[in-house]
Amino acid sequence: MFITQLINGLTLGLTYALIAVGYSLVFGILRLVNFSYGSIYAFGANIIIFMIAKDFGLFPAVLISILVTGIVNVLIDKVALEPLRNQNAPSIASLITTIGVSNVITNLLIVFFSSEKKSFPSIFPFGSVQLGNIFVTYTQIGMLIISLLLLTFLIYIVYKTKIGLGMRATEQNAKAALLMGVDVNKVIKTTFLLAGMSAAIAGTLVASYYNMAYPNMGAVSGLKAFAAAVLGGIGNLPGSIIGGLSVGIFEVVAATVLGSEYRDSVAFIILIVVLLIRPQGIFGKKGIYKV
Repeated sequence: MFITQLINGLTLGLTYALIAVGYSLVFGILRLVNFSYGSIYAFGANIIIFMIAKDFGLFPAVLISILVTGIVNVLIDKVALEPLRNQNAPSIASLITTIGVSNVITNLLIVFFSSEKKSFPSIFPFGSVQLGNIFVTYTQIGMLIISLLLLTFLIYIVYKTKIGLGMRATEQNAKAALLMGVDVNKVIKTTFLLAGMSAAIAGTLVASYYNMAYPNMGAVSGLKAFAAAVLGGIGNLPGSIIGGLSVGIFEVVAATVLGSEYRDSVAFIILIVVLLIRPQGIFGKKGIYKV
C-alpha cells in the first residue's frame, strides 16, 4: 500500500516539477514570478482537444500543442512583459500583468471551449505491470519516463549548452552578460519557449492521467507548482524537481491519511512553513542586496 502511494506521489510530483521548472527558468532570468503559467499549462491541454476535434491524430495534436504553447508563451513576454522591462517598470507591475494575462487566457479558453470538463484520450496503453504485490499502470510508467527525460533535457540545456551558459550569465547579471556579447533578448525568448513547452507537456500528461481537461485546470496546479518551486528554491532547477516530488508525495500521503478533501491544502501548508523557516527554499541562496 505504501509503495503504491509512493509511486502515485512520484508520478504526480514529476508533473508538478515540470511546471515548477518553468517558474524557475523565468524567475532565474527575470526575477519574475510568472503567474500566467498555470493558464499556459491549461492552454496546452485544451489545444490538444481542439486539434483532435479537427481530425488531427493524437500524437500530431500533442506535437502541435507543445509548439503552439511555447510560441504563445514567447508572445506573452513580447506583448505584455517586454514593454515593461524596456520602461524599467517595477517588478510588481510585471507580476500584476502576469495575473491579468492568466485571467485573459483562462476566459478565452472558456469562451472558445466552454467551462465544462471534456474527455481527454489516454496517450498510454491501458493495463498495468505487477511487481510482487504492487501494480504500476502503463500510464504511470509513461509519465515517469517522459517527465524524467524532459527534466534531464532541460537541465542539460541549462548547464551544458551555449544558450544555457547565456541563461546563467543573464541570471547573474543581465547588463554584464550583454556587455560580454550575450544576446539577452534571445536568451529570454528561449527561456519562455522552453517554459511554455514544458507546461504543455505537463498539461498533456496530467490530462491524460485523469482523462479530462478544462480551462480552469491550471488554477490550482499552477499554484501547487509555484509552492514546489519555492520549496526547492525558486530559480534552482534541481531544487524545483525536488520540490515538485516532495509536494506530490505529501499530497498523496495527506489524501490517504486525512482524506481527499485535504490534498489541495498540503502544498500551501508546505509553502507557508517553508517561508517561515527557510524563505529561500531548500536549495536556494540568500540574496545579497546593496543599500
